[in-house]
Amino acid sequence: VQLQASGGGLVQAGGSLRLSCVASGRNINSYDIGWFRQAPGKEREFVAAITWNGGSTSYADSVKGRSTISRDDARNTAYLRMNSLKPEDTAVYICAARPYTGAMVAPRTSSRYDYWGQGTLVTVSS
Repeated sequence: VQLQASGGGLVQAGGSLRLSCVASGRNINSYDIGWFRQAPGKEREFVAAITWNGGSTSYADSVKGRSTISRDDARNTAYLRMNSLKPEDTAVYICAARPYTGAMVAPRTSSRYDYWGQGTLVTVSS
């Protein structure tokens, strides 16, 4: 499965963005989806994840309460909505997928994902 993230851009602090992760090659309805981000000079970090059936979502503490991960399998797309953006949210956002394993929660560890897309840059100005 191939993944392509989009929707990034320059936004003022306090603003919102909706990132999209469009899949091709296979239908993602049997894949867990994760969003990660990497800021300049920093390691990649977990942002949010959703299970294959949308039954469970999880968020990093840094974005919890102001972000929503969702999926539309009919469009073969996953989304990450981020509100109340802060300058520290500036990073390249990358989506990832892994085939359904039966786990009740999608993983928060990048090594657990098999497929990765190109990132989309989010820049939040103060």
